[in-house]
Amino acid sequence: MDHPLADRIRPQGLDEVVGQRHLLGPNALLRRFIEKGTDANMVFYGPSGTGKTTIANIIAKRTHRTLYRLNATTASLQDIKDIIGDVGTLMAPGGVLLYLDEIQYFNKKQQQSLLEFMENGSITLIASTTENPYFYVYAALLSRSTVFEFKPVTAADVRPAVERALALVQAESPLPLDWEEGVPDYIAHACGGDVRKAMNAVELLYEAAPAEDGKLSLTVADAEQVSQRSAMRYDRGGDAMYDLASALMKSLRGSDPDAALHYLARFLEAGDLITPSRRLLCSASEDVGMAYPQAIAIVKACVDTAMQLGLPEAQLPLAQAAVLLATAPKSNSVINAIGAAWSDVKKGRTGSVPRELQNVHADTTGQERVQGYRYPHSFPGHWVRQQYLPDELAGASYYQYGDNKTEQAAKAYWDRIKEGKGGDAQPGAAAASGGQ
Repeated sequence: MDHPLADRIRPQGLDEVVGQRHLLGPNALLRRFIEKGTDANMVFYGPSGTGKTTIANIIAKRTHRTLYRLNATTASLQDIKDIIGDVGTLMAPGGVLLYLDEIQYFNKKQQQSLLEFMENGSITLIASTTENPYFYVYAALLSRSTVFEFKPVTAADVRPAVERALALVQAESPLPLDWEEGVPDYIAHACGGDVRKAMNAVELLYEAAPAEDGKLSLTVADAEQVSQRSAMRYDRGGDAMYDLASALMKSLRGSDPDAALHYLARFLEAGDLITPSRRLLCSASEDVGMAYPQAIAIVKACVDTAMQLGLPEAQLPLAQAAVLLATAPKSNSVINAIGAAWSDVKKGRTGSVPRELQNVHADTTGQERVQGYRYPHSFPGHWVRQQYLPDELAGASYYQYGDNKTEQAAKAYWDRIKEGKGGDAQPGAAAASGGQ
């Protein structure tokens, strides 16, 4: 057993690959590519342990090409030149299939060095990445490749692989080996959709199994120790983090406290307080907004408390904030309003600030100009009719009252004031031009 279990049990045919039915099922595009021996350049995008390397091996066998492997975290431009040097020689008579793992770590020059040989067909590239290739892979290389997205494998799909792995170590074990009934199921669930993690867990569990009465026994308790925290798929700053952040935000917006707590718990398990705190603060204004204006103050207090407490106690104020936001009435009037206003500004629709709103200052003659500003507090209802937007935008409307109790109450109040035209009455004792 010199080689890792994950390599010894690696599938040799497409039907043995765990999961990825959307790519390898009957009549799926990637399966047709492979079965026809198509020399297509590909980018495999998806989490670790989902079959990317396995499928690259199968493709190499089908196309009768020499398989070269490079990992972009350690490979250099010279490594690429050395591989290119083997093209057309006895080392690679049928051409080269280059499997380039973690291509996102190659810089632009390194990626460009492959283009000429991809064009003439002497190199078939299969690049893999755990990050979104449209952000990290050079556009010219992407245009010559087909992108296939690999999905995390379900526990139901992983379990048969775990059982095969257990059967293999059982056959190879010099001592009789058995395991408790719940071991395969626990490992399948704990691996978080990463088949390689599951295989490693089986191997470690076997190696750590104590010999009692001349036999080895694998227990669920030991499986829990071997697999602890392995179900978390989280990469700070990577796609997994942003997916969780998006799921948390959308669960808050969708008023689902259970889902919000679930995604918050995944952040807490990963030890990340910053990302969920930012989403909670954002949701307070973006999704709750004027329907419950106090929410942002409460959420800010919860976030500050969490940062002071640290984990594990930080879970409590953050959970409080999540439940509050998920169960609060919703209004997107704030984001719609600022979005519409900002859109006009970006389009150049600005104009000069009306003279009535400008700061009082002296003109070139040294005389203070008459501003004409009408001070709202000097009028009944603390409101007076006057233009605040620039002339170019006069009459523009950005904010629309939401259909919630709070905003409708504010609308009714101002409708009553403005429809009564109280602001057009004569000013009170205070100066009409008061205030700056």
